[in-house]
Amino acid sequence: MGYYYYGIDFAYYAIVLLSLALGLATQSYIKRKYARWSKVDASFEGTGADVARQMLDEGGASNVGIASVSGHLTDYYDPRDNNLHLSNENMRGGSVASVAVACHEAGHAVQRAKNYGPMRVRTALVPVVNFSQNAWMLVFLAGVFLNIAGLVQFAIVLFAFSVIFQLVTLPVEINASYRAVQFLETHGQGIDRQGAKEVLTAAALTYVAAALVSVVQLLYLIGRNDRRS
Repeated sequence: MGYYYYGIDFAYYAIVLLSLALGLATQSYIKRKYARWSKVDASFEGTGADVARQMLDEGGASNVGIASVSGHLTDYYDPRDNNLHLSNENMRGGSVASVAVACHEAGHAVQRAKNYGPMRVRTALVPVVNFSQNAWMLVFLAGVFLNIAGLVQFAIVLFAFSVIFQLVTLPVEINASYRAVQFLETHGQGIDRQGAKEVLTAAALTYVAAALVSVVQLLYLIGRNDRRS
């Protein structure tokens, strides 16, 4: 792995281009899907926050709060304060897109309430990943410049934790979307289910793309290290 011409590592630049291309493509796709379904009213009477509240209560997560957060598509569930943080458009809006995103975040809270296995693993990895994401590149560069193979190998191990975290994130995100779609299918109408599947599938692709790039980068680092050995 890795092809050098005139001192240029084209494999590395290929990974950079892959990351940029996939990132732009997935972000553009989710924005298009969200824009489309934000113009379609959901069948529910109420806002995204109202529907999420119902899903939380029925899913055994009635103790979870709902708070607003600024920005566009900045919604998330934070287990530290046990709140859904919904952007204003999804908290107060009543479109299919707003309801889908709000229920997806509610799905994460329900996962925690039901002790969902992959989410437990993901939560346990957070402290390690917070350290490894900040440290691996510094350790890697130190190993390269000081020509210390052990540091390079340690950096790769640190980066591997980030890759594992992203891979574990995939079933967590997919399951949260599944819970949201199932809730909307049971309590809403076909338009809610259709729109939610399109919006949340587009959102899931961003996580798939990120995981794919990380795996490719990890394989590149391993191959680069093997060539140096």
